[in-house]
Amino acid sequence: MTAILSLLLVVSLSILVTRIAAVALRHTGLARQTARFQARSAFSGAGFTTSESEKVVNHPVRRRIVLTLMLLGNAGIVTAVSSLILAFVAGGDAGMALSYKIGLLVAGLVLLWALATSNWVDRLLSRLVDRALQRFTHLDVGDYEGLLHLAGDYRIVEVQVEAGGWLEDRPLGDLRPGDEGVLVLGVVTTDGEWLGTPAADIRPRQGDTLIVYGRTSAIRNLTQRRAGDQRAHRDAVAEQTRIAEQERREAHDQTAHPTSGSIA
Repeated sequence: MTAILSLLLVVSLSILVTRIAAVALRHTGLARQTARFQARSAFSGAGFTTSESEKVVNHPVRRRIVLTLMLLGNAGIVTAVSSLILAFVAGGDAGMALSYKIGLLVAGLVLLWALATSNWVDRLLSRLVDRALQRFTHLDVGDYEGLLHLAGDYRIVEVQVEAGGWLEDRPLGDLRPGDEGVLVLGVVTTDGEWLGTPAADIRPRQGDTLIVYGRTSAIRNLTQRRAGDQRAHRDAVAEQTRIAEQERREAHDQTAHPTSGSIA
């Protein structure tokens, strides 16, 4: 019984540690899903992909977080395996039926899994971790995902400039992606140079990577368009104008008729 409870405690702490690390990684600029994957991968010691691992190891703060996770993960896995062996091999609970042990272990793991995947628990832990990081560390804990509404239809993505595409070898001022609702935040050239908030005369070349922000559909439309397709550009501008006007009307309606949570 004691060994099973020890195992469940180790699993609980493991979930908590990876959740804290995921929030910390997210505040260094990683996307939510990427941060969770990297935290779990580092804790378990497996699962890194080349591009994502480079984003982690080349960032000093992320590197420290991942190193801590690796150290804790090694200790946690060894402890969990030891507790599991003791739960079914040691003779301290000889009077306890094997089926009862298995049932208790499965019930505990199912409960922990339900808590780990609960959106309510996720929001609560995220708020608590945010406050702790803000108080005890120097990490920038601003919720940029929330500020940019990345949980909705808006995204920040990397777009590679392809040969014969709309984005190739034309000044950004002529392309006017902002008219379509897509903002170019930066350009990574083929030689690795970073151009933040690029000027209107910047010409993206084949192989360059653009960091853009906007609606998913608008970004997709922009990247799939071929060079010279002015009609598609005009349609995209008209669609963005329609959506912007709709969002302004909705914002005005919410301001003019705010909902009240109580009745006087």
